[in-house]
Amino acid sequence: MLLSTTSGQAHARPTGASQAAIEVIDLVKRYKSNKEPSVKGISFEVQPGEFFAFLGPNGAGKTTTISILTTTLTKTSGTVRIAGYDLDSQAQQVRENVGIIFQHPSLDLKLTAEENIRFHACLYGMYVYRPSFKLMPREYRERVEELAGIVGLFDALFKPVGKLSGGMQRKLEIIRSLIHTPAVLFLDEPTSGLDAVARRNLWDYINQVRCDFKTTVFLTTHYIDEAEGASTVCLIDKGKIAMCCPPEHMKRQMGAATLEDAYVEYLQREEAHEQFGVNQATECTDVATPAGSLTEADRHQIALLAVKQLESETLALLEGGF
Repeated sequence: MLLSTTSGQAHARPTGASQAAIEVIDLVKRYKSNKEPSVKGISFEVQPGEFFAFLGPNGAGKTTTISILTTTLTKTSGTVRIAGYDLDSQAQQVRENVGIIFQHPSLDLKLTAEENIRFHACLYGMYVYRPSFKLMPREYRERVEELAGIVGLFDALFKPVGKLSGGMQRKLEIIRSLIHTPAVLFLDEPTSGLDAVARRNLWDYINQVRCDFKTTVFLTTHYIDEAEGASTVCLIDKGKIAMCCPPEHMKRQMGAATLEDAYVEYLQREEAHEQFGVNQATECTDVATPAGSLTEADRHQIALLAVKQLESETLALLEGGF
């Protein structure tokens, strides 16, 4: 559900009294070197167990937002709560309740897969470090073996990470991010650099983890088809929330058959709006729009403006002696 604001952007409206997994209210991030804020007062909620896709073109504010939510970047203003913990006053509790798979792998290639997991678990304060897997508490050993079995990494647990394929390393990062049973799993371009088979397999494992552990998933990706099964799609553009609704609503709003088509349609309409002043719809509704790229009225307006622009450019060339 959307809440209209005086700034013209769409905000996700709080939907109930239950504690949200992620709550963002009027979040602003302004860099000193930029005239305009990178994130301009955005608000949204993610419910426990939800699959939430956060989409947008390059430079829209996705990376800035996810960096703030995962405590790796400070915000300028606004309120953020993760798993009920305030980002400002309870940052450590926030970190204890989130798992993160970054776009670029952050594994130690010289260590074994299990050693990477062990160091991570001990850094989170879950266990006192022991020099071998066998000396770690039974609870830790059973958890590692359980997760390794889910993602298909059991046979590679004690191999050096440098000898594992890209897909296997991604599976290891899933285990590492889930070892402390986080309430929220942040996936920042999780399939970047993987081939089609590895991508599909990885998503099979992520969906299984969601099902088995009821984990909330927050996804950013340029592979829009990966967000097709999301509970909610939130589209950010130029630092503002443009849409925030179920994928089916967004597809109806854009008159598209797939989420990727709807996303491309939005970008095309936004480009037309910037170039020719065609109005851009910013709210997801249940009312279907005519199928196709743009409405006939939009096409007519674009054509008239394009003709005027062409006439102006032609006149300028003639006057210049072309």
